[in-house]
Amino acid sequence: MPFEKVTPEKLSTAVTRQIEKLILRGILRPGERLPAERELAEKLGVSRPSLREAVADLQNKGLLTARAGAGIYVADVLGSAFSPALIRLFADHDEAVFDYIGFRRDLEGLAACRAARLASDTDLRVIQTVMDKMEAAHKKTNPADEARLDAEFHMAIIEASHNVIMLHIMRSMFQLLREGVFYNRQVMFKQRTTRGALLEQHSRINAAIQARDPEAARAAVDAHLAYVEKALSDQQKADRNEAVARQRFEHEQSR
Repeated sequence: MPFEKVTPEKLSTAVTRQIEKLILRGILRPGERLPAERELAEKLGVSRPSLREAVADLQNKGLLTARAGAGIYVADVLGSAFSPALIRLFADHDEAVFDYIGFRRDLEGLAACRAARLASDTDLRVIQTVMDKMEAAHKKTNPADEARLDAEFHMAIIEASHNVIMLHIMRSMFQLLREGVFYNRQVMFKQRTTRGALLEQHSRINAAIQARDPEAARAAVDAHLAYVEKALSDQQKADRNEAVARQRFEHEQSR
């Protein structure tokens, strides 16, 4: 018969599993410091020797790392999907920039659809909180804060989609997302109506997710990133036209 005796799980194994799940679900993030040994043992309700055994196991698995005199940290298990040099290369070439926007439309549309269906009430509060911060930053006309919160808003939606594979892929690409958001806004802010339009688009995405309307959420993300794509294309055409106009002007002055 395919049965085996049931044996109680070691305390250290239970601790290992709990920390593994926190890392898997993106709650404990790369580079995050764990509480001091005494405090963590008390939180988990285990002895310090059991905790040490679990920590050693997680270190052997490459999930935790010790820093001399500084404590135990979550290891950088994600890293970056792309090197800084490749990120800069993407930003300098139109083909990569527009492919990147297309990738975001596909993945974030799916994430928004899932978030509208699967997000908990607390997930929705997190998204709403970031949206409120975006509105406050907009009133202060602080482009750097707006861009940072823009990236956080999209990451909050991905987190609320409750797909750990999608979450870790996008976490590993966060630098690319952040650079993309900053780049998009830097170019687009040359257009006077951009800031208000972007805020309104994010508000629509938020409203659809808060209403738990998957199709409306996907459509709102699609419309937002289609707007970003068109605005970037229009600005690039305007820049090229301006370059030609300057050549004509300089030529006319020299005649």
